Amino acid sequence: MSNVIAKEDIAAYNIIPAFVDKTDYWVEQLRYAERLGNEFKGKTTITFETTSGPRTVETTVWSVADKHMILKGGNYIPLISVIDLHY
Repeated sequence: MSNVIAKEDIAAYNIIPAFVDKTDYWVEQLRYAERLGNEFKGKTTITFETTSGPRTVETTVWSVADKHMILKGGNYIPLISVIDLHY
């Protein structure tokens, strides 16, 4: 089971690629999360891989690019590192 962290703590972790690269799948899912965050201020729960093991954060997705997502507060997570997400 992954550990829940605050969005402000993301930068303290060394984010690495997930064991399975699902970038193409996550882009489509994150476009919805981006709309949810920008239009409705809704949060998304994102689990991503780090050198300390999986970490989970609940935050607003502000933008999605080809290789990463930008979160509220200016943090970002590479899409290749995403393990799971829930709206």
